[in-house]
Amino acid sequence: MIITERLSEVLTTSLDSGGHKNISDGMCVMEAVAYVAGEPWSDHPACACPVISTFLRSWNDALPDEQRTDLLRPMIPLMVGTRSTPSVEQRRATMAADWLVRVHTPAWLRLAGLTVQADALAGLPEITDFAQCPWLMPALNAVRTDADAAWDAVKAAAGDAAKAAAWDAAGAAAWDAAGAAAWDAVKAAAGAAAGDAAWDAARAAAGAALKPTREALQVSALDLVHCMIAVGTPKEGDA
Repeated sequence: MIITERLSEVLTTSLDSGGHKNISDGMCVMEAVAYVAGEPWSDHPACACPVISTFLRSWNDALPDEQRTDLLRPMIPLMVGTRSTPSVEQRRATMAADWLVRVHTPAWLRLAGLTVQADALAGLPEITDFAQCPWLMPALNAVRTDADAAWDAVKAAAGDAAKAAAWDAAGAAAWDAAGAAAWDAVKAAAGAAAGDAAWDAARAAAGAALKPTREALQVSALDLVHCMIAVGTPKEGDA
């Protein structure tokens, strides 16, 4: 249930990074979800799917201040009532992992000029169940052999094919485009042996080049969140 008055208040308020004591101290996207649902103040609302919540908490904290509110505030009313069964949550986690491996990471590898490795990951079959993907680890290891940066970006999604790996991947998938995966990919292109001064210069020059990829991945991540919400969310009137 959504408290209409609170939703109206939240939809005119900016979102902040990190945790907060109460609404006067600020709010992140998941604290806002708890607030509009009438729950105790928390960034782990009981009404929301824990997998998607993990994704949004991580993304909330990684986004620049000027983008966070515009991107994530529309998600607040959609997240209320998304908690579902363990099997649905597991499916959502593998969706996030699949996005990380086949969409997020290849985008940064291509930006770094590692097109062969990017194509290898993007061309993998959809990851729907780690236990049923015996080809996943060999494929990831092949990419690791060619580019350590790729392994850094996808290892959180590989794990031991257990449920925990999928959940970890859900959090890892929420990295902002300027996060670890981006810089690992750019650093790999610049050469791991480069000195600190050269690396700092490369980072400073990379900002403009990163922007189109970052913006494209933000749109893709929003689509992913909508798709995860649609999977198994109880509808009004369902038993």
